[in-house]
Amino acid sequence: MARPRWIVPWAESGEKPAIYHCISRAVDKRFAFEGKDKEQFRTYMRMYENFSGCRVLSYCLMSNHIHLLLEVPPMPRSGFSDEQLVARIRAIYNDAQVAEVAKELIEARKVVAEGRVRDGEAYVLEIHERFTYRMHDLSEFMKGLMQRFTQWYNRSHERRGNLWEETFKSVVVEDGVASRTVAAYIDLNPVRAGIVEDPADYRWSSYGEATGGGGMGKGKKARAGLVRAIMADKGWEAHECHWAGRVSREYRMLFLQQAEERAEETINPQGELETKMLRKGMNPVQATAQLERLESRRDVALAQVLRWRVRYFTDGAVIGSRGFVDDLFSRCRERFGIKRMSGARKLRGTAAAASGLLWSMRDLRKEI
Repeated sequence: MARPRWIVPWAESGEKPAIYHCISRAVDKRFAFEGKDKEQFRTYMRMYENFSGCRVLSYCLMSNHIHLLLEVPPMPRSGFSDEQLVARIRAIYNDAQVAEVAKELIEARKVVAEGRVRDGEAYVLEIHERFTYRMHDLSEFMKGLMQRFTQWYNRSHERRGNLWEETFKSVVVEDGVASRTVAAYIDLNPVRAGIVEDPADYRWSSYGEATGGGGMGKGKKARAGLVRAIMADKGWEAHECHWAGRVSREYRMLFLQQAEERAEETINPQGELETKMLRKGMNPVQATAQLERLESRRDVALAQVLRWRVRYFTDGAVIGSRGFVDDLFSRCRERFGIKRMSGARKLRGTAAAASGLLWSMRDLRKEI
């Protein structure tokens, strides 16, 4: 039986955003997704991001499973204007449907202005609530995205039935060290799988999109999301203008500090000098000497952890500092038996190097 999903209290009360690491696998763990499928999933992901108000901070689309680091801000206390609502629904509905809703809102406002209804605001609010209940909500975001993709996938591949294995899993992630680490862990999936040596070379991930996005606005969403994942604890908003320089360097150091880099200069057909950075060395065996030269013990620990599969990041329920995990434990005390006295549990196994920096709500004992 699936465990009840963790929805953090401060998100429901509107105090501040919550961050979740969401994971879903294809049914029977089959290798179902090809390049065109991943491109379509990413398109729908961005559509539902625009509709729901949730932010994708980091993602990786593999051949048989997907990872999303999703930030869910609280619903605006003042709600939405009619214009804002129409702009939101335009992200996932066609022009005819959007025009119909816009017309309905105009007619409703007219009825209110003429005094033909007793409670005018409630009359208009009913129209808004047909859509807003799916906004700023973790489960509704994942449900809408996965159902929309399943419908497209089944049509494209002439199949029927479920595409995803049961429901998606989610882990609450604290902003700061935890969100930066989990974001990098997600982006390193194709490296751990042996598909690429450098995560920048994998196009269906946040880091691959951020570094190879090119012009015409491509890559902006990915860069903005990573800025938020890396700097949310410092109050930075999700904006791609912060990516170049310090933020991108700090993020790359999380998982490429053991890599060897060298520049190659060439003359292009126009006679201009071009510099290309050649990267190699994601192999753990080659990492030891570089890791020993790092100044920060924390960076060493995190770099070691990111090279391996870490079950805590997918099954730990809550990942963060000891204070963060204990605080959430105290707020959700009713979920636990009377014998459990504290929330935070030390990381062990492949995550042991980060023990003391990151803590888990669950004390995993198998396959760690």
